[in-house]
Amino acid sequence: MMSKHTVSVLVNDQPGVLQRVSGLFGRRGFNIDSITVGNSEKAGISRMIIVTSGDERTIEQVEKQLYKLIDVIKVSHLSSEPMVTRELALIKIKLEPDKRPEIVSIVSTFRAAVIDIGSNNLIVQAVGDFEKIEALIHLLEPYGILELSRTGATAMIRG
Repeated sequence: MMSKHTVSVLVNDQPGVLQRVSGLFGRRGFNIDSITVGNSEKAGISRMIIVTSGDERTIEQVEKQLYKLIDVIKVSHLSSEPMVTRELALIKIKLEPDKRPEIVSIVSTFRAAVIDIGSNNLIVQAVGDFEKIEALIHLLEPYGILELSRTGATAMIRG
């Protein structure tokens, strides 16, 4: 059965590593739903959080293939454990003055924030799991989403 999987990959912080990792997925015909990369707790080591779809066998294959890459240090299948996952979204919405209170009410219900207001639009910042971000976007669509930028998931195992 196809389902979403979140994988953490510790890699040496070297040029070309992201290209080699994403290339591996492409050559194997696996889609990357989201990928975030940044510094880890150790200098010179980066952490990639990759969300992909597939069955358990596919994910096992991905892990084995990742370990064959020179700069890969450790691969962890996060979604096999209880985890915390978050994403950041910036949403630019068309602003009609009479609709502003409605939009602000929706934004505050989701514990998001209006971070910029222009003469005919506003920008909302939202942080949460995939489902929360999707729900907020769905509620804001009728007002006119002009632009949307999402970071993709970042995650850690609980405890």
